[in-house]
Amino acid sequence: MTVATFNAAKRVMVLYTGGTIGMQASANGLAPASGFEARMGEYLASQPDLNVVQWCFREMSPLIDSANMTPAYWLRLSAAIIDAIDQQDCDSVLVLHGTDTLAYSAAAMCFQLIGLPAPVLFTGSMLPAGVPHSDAWENVSGALTALAQGQPNGVQLYFHGTLMAPTRCAKVRSFGRNPFVSLQRNGGGTAADYVPSELLYNRPKHLANVGVLPLVPGIGAAQLDAQLNSGIEALVLECFGSGTGPSDDPAFLASLQRAQENGIVIVAITQCHEGGVELDVYEAGSRLRDVGVLSGGGMTREAVFGKLHALLGADLPLAEVRRLVELDVCAELL
Repeated sequence: MTVATFNAAKRVMVLYTGGTIGMQASANGLAPASGFEARMGEYLASQPDLNVVQWCFREMSPLIDSANMTPAYWLRLSAAIIDAIDQQDCDSVLVLHGTDTLAYSAAAMCFQLIGLPAPVLFTGSMLPAGVPHSDAWENVSGALTALAQGQPNGVQLYFHGTLMAPTRCAKVRSFGRNPFVSLQRNGGGTAADYVPSELLYNRPKHLANVGVLPLVPGIGAAQLDAQLNSGIEALVLECFGSGTGPSDDPAFLASLQRAQENGIVIVAITQCHEGGVELDVYEAGSRLRDVGVLSGGGMTREAVFGKLHALLGADLPLAEVRRLVELDVCAELL
């Protein structure tokens, strides 16, 4: 068993992607804005009792509202994080990110940065820095303090004094100071006995194409085929309950079967906030398993989406991708 080491940060790279935390008013409403480095420095300098670790700053381009986050941006973000550690003499990274897709990006980085010898924290704010009652400086200073106190290598989400595992949490509120919650999803998954070297942080990754389809009453093969025929390499199927779907629809099942035969990876997760998928409990679930659907266990949407992007982006053989989907790689199934 490997014991996690907690090293106090000495030099933190702050990567600013945009988001509410640095937004300023525009003619069309709040929009991402440059100049956050100076504002952050001014605030930290005004807090003499705050033991601030040495930090440097990089503004990502373009700055975005996190609603515009994409998997292509993730590849640039992971490259910037790796550069900070391997080339810029930093020992930890703080990513400032909009809250709407923060959990997606943090979960994706868990899989993109496997083996990175440094801690990475993601944070943001629900209100822009400088407005009344903003949580921006509280989260920035709190995250820097947490890094100064020492964190394990790997990715965590920091918000309102709480550290969370990105592969087990989600944004569940559009208001207030506590938008993120660690979900009570099923654990007990089997850990992968080894991680292929292709998944390590310093190996090249390319962009993958992953779709998501929530099931609703009456959904049929036409809606499913629209996703499967769009060029995707994998599909996250958000099922009812413990992993059930329209098992009495032969056309729907036939579409799933064809997808498997065509090399499209389909993973079932639950729409429920708690619990997970157990495809063998109900006939409506076992029929999905029979046509090649894989069990996502207790994985969140954010975790499985990021995991599939990493597995497919590493050019692993299809059989290895399918094997690793159902095994724990980054605490997403434990």
